[in-house]
Amino acid sequence: MRPGHSSSTPFWLTFPAVALMFLILILPIIIAAILSFTDYSLGNAGAEWVAFENYERMLTRRTYIKMIIATVTYVGVVVPASLILGLCAALLINSLKFGQAIYKTIYFLPVMAALLAMAIVWEFALHPTIGIVNEILEDGCAVPWVKFLLSFGFLPWTDPSASWFATGCSEGFPLWLGDRDYAIWTICFIGIWQGFGFNMVLYLAGLTSVPRELYHAAQVDGAKSAWDRFWLVTWPMLGPTNVFVVTITSIRSFQVFDTVEALTQGGPSKTTFVMMFAIYEKAIKENQIGLGAAITIVFLVLVLLMTLFQRQFVEKKVHYS
Repeated sequence: MRPGHSSSTPFWLTFPAVALMFLILILPIIIAAILSFTDYSLGNAGAEWVAFENYERMLTRRTYIKMIIATVTYVGVVVPASLILGLCAALLINSLKFGQAIYKTIYFLPVMAALLAMAIVWEFALHPTIGIVNEILEDGCAVPWVKFLLSFGFLPWTDPSASWFATGCSEGFPLWLGDRDYAIWTICFIGIWQGFGFNMVLYLAGLTSVPRELYHAAQVDGAKSAWDRFWLVTWPMLGPTNVFVVTITSIRSFQVFDTVEALTQGGPSKTTFVMMFAIYEKAIKENQIGLGAAITIVFLVLVLLMTLFQRQFVEKKVHYS
């Protein structure tokens, strides 16, 4: 041991960071876990211990089963779609000789825009009577080649008269945010539109770190096509970027709230009742702190399981150079 240093020196040096981590990260989770076993609400002097009653409500009532389905659907759709679109956009922009800055700006615009403001724009665009989306689709019904294309008339095994587009032309296009068959998919579409530009920027940063010599070496070894070079060089070298993008996108998807609050309020028929909105509705609007805490704990468990899955099956296959 060096003179002037005691065995307790490392402890006192790390104590402030450990204390802050406990106060800011660990203690709120412990408090939420305790509250989830009570019927506590703000304004009441005490709380009654209800054991697993709050969790039992989540497992037995259709509202909370719909909450789990809506959240898993949103994450399951938005994460892979925004990853694939972000990667494709990054590869296309990276291959351009001119105009990269313009395309980067265009794709990144949805990320910079306030999502609440853009949600209002989407609400007008998707309005069933004055919205531009249904208006464009109805105009396409009068154009034969558009109707042929959108009805998949070029596929021999399909019946164009029974397609979704042909049905919409004859019976009217859906109420995107008011129809329970379409609302969650519309929210997913807005999430993909808002998120893939951010993933594109991350993938562009990852592509700049791939050594050009590896492409030359792969070409010498017989990887003649761009597809071969992508699988042999680009995809393995983007491993660390993939791990980061999957983690960030998954967490952002689990935290979706403002789109639902602005557009659907969890409806129709609770089809867009995602977990963050459920926490807000139960804990803040209805003052059921115990139930809101129980949903929060389930939310944390899902995020933890997702992180463990990522470490088990994704990060182990990544090679860091």
